Parts: sequence; structure tokens; C-alpha cells
Amino acid sequence: MAGRKRTGTQDLRMKSLIFNLLKLAKDKKTNIWKKLAEELSKPARSRRIANLSQIDRYSTNGEIVVIPGKVLGSGNLSHKLKIAAPAFSSSALKKIGDSGSLAISIEELLKENPKGTGVRIILE
Repeated sequence: MAGRKRTGTQDLRMKSLIFNLLKLAKDKKTNIWKKLAEELSKPARSRRIANLSQIDRYSTNGEIVVIPGKVLGSGNLSHKLKIAAPAFSSSALKKIGDSGSLAISIEELLKENPKGTGVRIILE
């Protein structure tokens, strides 16, 4: 991501997402969304990048995981997951689909699961 500049639309989307996470954390009294908002508030170059191999290692079958950064396609998934992240590489999306898992946006996850029940943030 070195040398790439974020467009104004991306910045607005991220600011809106962080605002919605903090609002939901307060309304639903859930700390998971507050923690995720803190992670996403970091500068883009400091955000997490996770390979599928890392996600596979730190998750179990059927889990809902959130990556506060970009998901890359290095490695494979050996079990089914629902993975939410602000960005996915094209190879990650293909491998996630091939494994029977699901890749969704964090906004979609908030609509589906506003209380954050059973959601794990992977920070490794």
C-alpha cells in the first residue's frame, strides 16, 4: 500500500464506519465495537493486514471474525468462517469462496449482528 493515496470517498466511508461503530457500542453497551473503532482509527499504514493462513490459525469452524485491515490471499482456510473486513484482495475473496466461507463488509456485519455476539477481532 506504499505510495497509494486514499480517496476522499474511502476516508468518508471509514469515518462513517468508525462513527457507527462507536454509536452502536454506546447504544448496545458492547465493547467489541468500541475496540474495533479504535483499531480502525489508526492511520491506514498502521492497520492490520492478515493472510488467510493467519486467520485459519486463530479461528475455529463456524466463527465470525473481523479483521481491522485488509485480508490477503496467502494460505488457505481449512474450515468455514464468516470474515468481515474493510478490504479483501481478489485472491483472498476467491479462496474464501472456494472454502465455503463468506466475506462481508463490516457494515453488513453490524446490520446482521448489532450486539456483536460471537464475533472475534483477530489482531495477530
